[in-house]
Amino acid sequence: MRTVRLGVLALLCGLLAACASGPIKVLPEKTYYTQAKQALDSGNFKESIKNLEDLETYYPFGRYAEQAQLDLIYARYQNLDLEGARSAAERFLRLHPQSPHADYALYMKGMASYNLDYSLAEQYFPVDVGARDPGQQREAFRDFSQLLNRYPDSEYAADARKRMEAIRNRLAQLELEAARYYIKRQAYVAASNRASYILENYPHAPALEQALPILIETDRKLGMKDAADHAVSLLALNFPHSRWLDKNGHYVTHVIKPENRSLLSVVTFGLLGDKKDDTQNDQ
Repeated sequence: MRTVRLGVLALLCGLLAACASGPIKVLPEKTYYTQAKQALDSGNFKESIKNLEDLETYYPFGRYAEQAQLDLIYARYQNLDLEGARSAAERFLRLHPQSPHADYALYMKGMASYNLDYSLAEQYFPVDVGARDPGQQREAFRDFSQLLNRYPDSEYAADARKRMEAIRNRLAQLELEAARYYIKRQAYVAASNRASYILENYPHAPALEQALPILIETDRKLGMKDAADHAVSLLALNFPHSRWLDKNGHYVTHVIKPENRSLLSVVTFGLLGDKKDDTQNDQ
C-alpha cells in the first residue's frame, strides 16, 4: 500500500512539473529590446542581460540583433561579469568585423581584460599588482594596441593610450620585483638581466629609477665596470635629483648588502632558515 501511495505521489509531482514548465512564451523582438533598454537605463543589469540573451536566442538575425550584442557587452561589464563581457565582445567582432562599432567592442574587450585582475577583495585589502602574473594585462595591451592600429581616430583611442602606458608601468614593476627577488637569492646575473630588460623595454616607466641602482651594483658584482659606469651616467642624466646620488652626482647608495644565508636557506631556496633580510628594497 505504501508503495502504491509513493507511486501516485511521484505521478502527481511529474504532472505538476509538466504543467508548470509548459510551452515557453516567446515575446516580440521589440518587447525584449525595450525591456532590456529600460533595465539597462535603470541600472538593473541582470534583468537587462536576461532580455538581451533571450533576444539573441529567439531573434539572432532580427532588427535589433547587432545593437543587442553591443548592449550585452556593456551590461555584462557593468554587472562585473568581465569574462562574459570579453566573450561577448569577441563574438561581436567575429560576427561584425566591418561594423562601425567594432572599435567600441575592441575597446570593451581590452577594458574587460584590463580589470580582470581586480577582485572585490582587492578593493578593501592592499594588493601589489606589480608582483602578480601579468597575463590579463598583456591581453589588454594587445587589444588596445589593435584598437590604435585599426582605429587611430576612434573616440576611445586616447583612453586606450593611457591604459597602455599604465600597463607598461605595471609590467616594469613586475620585472623590478623579480630583480629584487634574484638579489635576495644572490643570483646577480638574473637580477642584472631583469634590470636591463626594464631599461631596454620600459625606459619611461617609474620603475627605471629603481632598476638602475640594481643594474649598477649587479654589474659591479659581475666585474662589468664599464656597464656599471654607463648605468651611473644614465641615472645621473635621467634622475639628477635621485636619492641614490649625492650633490655631486656620484652614486652613493648600495642596494646589495651582504646576506648571511644558512645551509637550510640555500637548500630550500630561501623558504626556510633565512636570517633577517639584509637586502634593501627601495620603494
